[in-house]
Amino acid sequence: MTAVSERRMTELFENLEVPEGIKAELLRGEIVMMAGPDLVHNLIVEDVVDQIPRRVWHRLQTQDVGVLREASEPQPDLVVLEREAGPGSGRLMPSGVVTLVVEVVSKTSVQRDYGIKRSIYAAGEVPSYLIIDPIMAQCVLLTQPVGAGDEADYRTQHITKFGEPLPLPLLGLELDTSTFGTLKGVRPHRLP
Repeated sequence: MTAVSERRMTELFENLEVPEGIKAELLRGEIVMMAGPDLVHNLIVEDVVDQIPRRVWHRLQTQDVGVLREASEPQPDLVVLEREAGPGSGRLMPSGVVTLVVEVVSKTSVQRDYGIKRSIYAAGEVPSYLIIDPIMAQCVLLTQPVGAGDEADYRTQHITKFGEPLPLPLLGLELDTSTFGTLKGVRPHRLP
């Protein structure tokens, strides 16, 4: 994709009128729309938010993230950053100030969450990417981003099954995963 077409796609995305109940993201120049989340998804996000202390961290939902050198504006399920970090206003949170992004997998987002978003967040140098997977009842914590563009990835990967405590060293806490629900009747996958 050329710089001109990337700029045009970004302009189209910024002016896009999305129907209520639909979420839209710009992922490497492609506009991706999806239906609103499942109740299991929302309850997991709520549980994670409740465990991250507000006095230390901003815990933002529906926050678009701007990634330099990428035609991408993902909207993670949760963005966590230090209270003193980030701009005072604006639609995009620069990826460089984000400490943790969280994506909760749905039956239609498996490939995006484990694939392209992994690469995008690593390219944006987001230090920690947490994939919470209610299909496989596991959490995948990715840390130490390296590389650029499509080749970007995380050096370390730590898998925790639901019910086990999940250390989040950059936040200085352990996440209790024992109350995370699972999606029933969804075909298992083989990722990460």
